[in-house]
Amino acid sequence: MANMANNLMQQAKDAMNRITNNNQASDQDKQAAQNAIQAAYNDATTPEEKQELQQLEQQLQQHQLS
Repeated sequence: MANMANNLMQQAKDAMNRITNNNQASDQDKQAAQNAIQAAYNDATTPEEKQELQQLEQQLQQHQLS
């Protein structure tokens, strides 16, 4: 199970990297990142993982405003 959580966490990070590195990120990209973050958060087992995912979500929200 931990391996699946790690995979979801990596997917969330990768999705945010794509958005951060792409000034033309589409709404679909942003939604995919949001979905990945939520899935990883639901499977996160440690407070550290949840905190990291919350930070990714904050970055995503800031990106959506700019």
